[in-house]
Amino acid sequence: MREIVNAVLYQARTGCQWRYLPHDLPPTSAVYYYFGQWRDDGTTETIHDLLRWLVREHHRRKADPSAVVLDSQTVRSSTNAPKGTTGLDPGKKSPGRKRGIAVDTLGLLIAVVVVAASVHDNTIGTALLDRVAAAAPPVRKAWVDAGFKTTVVEHGAGLGIDVEVVGREPGARGFTPLPKRWRVEQTLGTLMLHRRLARDYEAKPASAVAMIHWSMVEVMARRLTGAATPTWRDPPV
Repeated sequence: MREIVNAVLYQARTGCQWRYLPHDLPPTSAVYYYFGQWRDDGTTETIHDLLRWLVREHHRRKADPSAVVLDSQTVRSSTNAPKGTTGLDPGKKSPGRKRGIAVDTLGLLIAVVVVAASVHDNTIGTALLDRVAAAAPPVRKAWVDAGFKTTVVEHGAGLGIDVEVVGREPGARGFTPLPKRWRVEQTLGTLMLHRRLARDYEAKPASAVAMIHWSMVEVMARRLTGAATPTWRDPPV
């Protein structure tokens, strides 16, 4: 099983096609079987959540956070993605899918959704808040950007979550890190270091969610072990 996990992490990091996994890893058919099995039975999310709790404990935090930050990201999808699961982002004029994520103040993933790029941020925001309320009941505060409208604020109030919109300063130009919200931007940037996430290559949105979870598993494992770079880059002894 360890080698199966190594193969999935290798695929997430390098972005290679399943059939091009190195020969010293388990057969592609076995790796993809367990990837799909763990995706569907909740094992992937369970592994991710257990690691998140360990990282929070390492930072002397409670298991579940009391505040989260929400954001969305549009990425192009591959040609094997069914048309019913993709769309055109009306704001960015970019076709593909949207990833919506909620992270804690350490930048750890609490909830994720993957939908067509044509879906409005309000729909993504309400779905994320529902998942946050289920995954981390202590959450009472959420910070979002101006793309999330009143609908999200009102939905959060119904769940007992105070949703605060954090906008850019008037007259600000270029990239300016915003208080509270920079953590989610940092997490999105870290995820994009995994080449499998540079574009949405998955046929099923559920597989895209699973690949995001596996990418965060790799990030959190390195946080816990203190490894700054993958071991295969270490110089020979």
